[in-house]
Amino acid sequence: MKALVAWLMLAGAALAQASEVRPGEIELTVTVEDAGTMPFAGEMVLVTIHGVYRRHIARESLVQPELEGFAWMQLGQDYWYETRERGQPVKNFRRRMALFPERDGQLEIGSFTHHLTLIDAEDDWFDHDLRSVPVLLQVSPAPASDWWFPARRLEVSDSWSNAPDQLAQGEGVLRIVRVAATGAAPQMIPPMPELRSPSGLVFAHPEKRLVELSPEGPVSVAFWRWTIQPGNGLSAITEPMEFEWYDTVAREPRRVRIGAQRVAYTEPLVATPGIAVAGADRGRSSLAAAAFGVLAGLAVLLWGQKLGRPRFADPLRWRIRHAARRGDVTALRRAGAALVRRDGRGQGGLARLDDAVFGRGTGTPDLKGIARALLARRTDTLG
Repeated sequence: MKALVAWLMLAGAALAQASEVRPGEIELTVTVEDAGTMPFAGEMVLVTIHGVYRRHIARESLVQPELEGFAWMQLGQDYWYETRERGQPVKNFRRRMALFPERDGQLEIGSFTHHLTLIDAEDDWFDHDLRSVPVLLQVSPAPASDWWFPARRLEVSDSWSNAPDQLAQGEGVLRIVRVAATGAAPQMIPPMPELRSPSGLVFAHPEKRLVELSPEGPVSVAFWRWTIQPGNGLSAITEPMEFEWYDTVAREPRRVRIGAQRVAYTEPLVATPGIAVAGADRGRSSLAAAAFGVLAGLAVLLWGQKLGRPRFADPLRWRIRHAARRGDVTALRRAGAALVRRDGRGQGGLARLDDAVFGRGTGTPDLKGIARALLARRTDTLG
């Protein structure tokens, strides 16, 4: 009896490896996930290409169709694994793809072709092509919106480089909004919004986008960045930002709101000779004006120049030069910001500094050149 069973198994194995490929020995199917839901144009459609092979394979190569009317991504490497049927090993092939219909109407996912080199019972190799059945997909028009942004899942985080309402005098804070969308391509995320603040200085940085692949589809991430500083020496409020997206799992539109935020110094800027403090009361303003008049009169007597502080005696200008010589970026940024608030000029130098520190540049910033730009006036030569 045992000999008979062994003989039948050998006979079956030989039959399975015949040069003729019989129905059911090899299969290739294309399955659309959530096939019962009609997708919108631009919405991700997950597709699985699955092959089952009950034959010995020497070589293989999968060729995909043109996929006309779709943008697409392959979600990782092809995956081979083994299952068992009636105690016999069966090879399986799996590929995951994300398709994005580029228009509405009926689209066709054409046949995938698996070029196989099989082995028969005589150990001879022969070629055989296996094709999947085409799949028809009905696509709905995308809903009307300012920016069509369909995604399976959206995660938004709002982070700050330090506590925005506890800044040191002259300091700025970096705000980073991270938008992570599962089931969306990077270009589908809305453009970086404009961050507004009526009483603050806002410096926008170039946005960054990247994409990671997962079994659920591509995970696209955008980083929106701004440097913010109170513009009046006290505090500022950033206005809220909003954008819409479409939840393709719940099949409904949603709105994201990034709230307002107070940006403030822990203490108001302290009045020093030559630095005006916004928001001072009338008594303090009168006292400051009287002190300035006395100092201006002394300046006329001592230096014989026009009414005002000689530039070489300006403590702010001295702090800028001193910080540049010492290579102290933080001190240079604080003094430069104070000079811009006081004189209303030097914004170009401050922008150069911010770009060097927070921008894409990787080299050492030219602090002395930036200091000259901060201190330059219309009649100056940068020497």
